[in-house]
Amino acid sequence: MFNLAIDSKLRGCDLVRLRISDVVLGGTVRLRTSIIQQKTGRPVPFELTDPTREALTAWLRRRPSGDADWLF
Repeated sequence: MFNLAIDSKLRGCDLVRLRISDVVLGGTVRLRTSIIQQKTGRPVPFELTDPTREALTAWLRRRPSGDADWLF
């Protein structure tokens, strides 16, 4: 979660609202994504670095889930 927070510069309330489908496409973690910020209502595009993508991949392997489930 820390790596994703650093990459995205999102507030904590936005991080905990992320769904798996926001960062995963076709079974792999996306290189770039965009999230609508709760406070401003504006989209925030950001790039996921390699360490973040590796951490998210490892996290998702450990927990059974569907695309509509919460990421954290």
